[in-house]
Amino acid sequence: MTRPLETSPSSVWILTDGKAGDLAQCTGVAEALNCPYEARQVAPRAPFSWWLPFGPTDPREWEGRPDSPLAPPYPDIAIASGRRAAAYLRRIKRRSRGQTFTVFLKDPRTGPNAADLIWVPEHDRLRGRNVLVTPTSPHRFPAAVLASLRARKVPEIDALSHPRIAVLVGGDSRHHTFTEDDQNRLLNGLRRVARDDGASFMITASRRTPPGLAYGLASLAKSGGHLYWTGESPNPLGLYLAKADAIVATADSTNMIGEAAGTGKPVHVFHPGGGHRKITRFLDNLQRLGVTHPFPGPLKTTTYEPIDATPVIAKRILADFAALRLQDKKA
Repeated sequence: MTRPLETSPSSVWILTDGKAGDLAQCTGVAEALNCPYEARQVAPRAPFSWWLPFGPTDPREWEGRPDSPLAPPYPDIAIASGRRAAAYLRRIKRRSRGQTFTVFLKDPRTGPNAADLIWVPEHDRLRGRNVLVTPTSPHRFPAAVLASLRARKVPEIDALSHPRIAVLVGGDSRHHTFTEDDQNRLLNGLRRVARDDGASFMITASRRTPPGLAYGLASLAKSGGHLYWTGESPNPLGLYLAKADAIVATADSTNMIGEAAGTGKPVHVFHPGGGHRKITRFLDNLQRLGVTHPFPGPLKTTTYEPIDATPVIAKRILADFAALRLQDKKA
């Protein structure tokens, strides 16, 4: 009896060096594939880490070594992100004798041959027959998840007056710096919206948020009866996004803005000092689509069709994986 050809994946690996943003994007895509997945973390030593993404990989992490992140059996699909993971993804492809379908999220810096499928946002320049391009990044809050969270009863959120504003604050990065003037401009803008529009805030900060700004946000929340997440588990970000009437997000994080765009609610973008042409292209595109608006500025409550790259990427992965299996069968 001939065994039927399996064109749906039954196992997925996530491969990163542990960076939260890379892991979140890979996890969102893996969850959308609706099959079991596991996260594996690479940690190459110097000098091998200096040479990545081009390689070679650290021999200490090769198959057969204790606690190797590459220990077989190899998965049907491997999803990687981050400069350090690119060479490891190529090794998985080679060691699995081409049986693992490889996916890289964001530009691997080594060209379109780095994986069977590469996803990049529109503001990246990489293009190719196996390169999928979308306006925003993948994340862990697709429409079904947001709908479930929206329906959940959460007394402390549900008691807030409308309009409810999710405030997503990043911090200093390679391309942005929150000066004292920037911090005051953001805080004063929020105070103005609370006063003039009667808005309630659901505020999250990050590990990059300057201490003075974090203190100002916490003080604003305490004095105005708003919510401020102090970092304890569980993270309420999904609930804040789901139950918001509008969103304020800082321009230093395209991931945060991409998550916000998946809600269909207006996203008001605050620009700290600095910037980068890739981020500018990203924001300009979302502004043309009617997703983003400047902050401080008038509060918008108009909606739009949510922009969510996650199901688009998952659908393409499944289609290309099935096509590869059929091609192998015919070979």
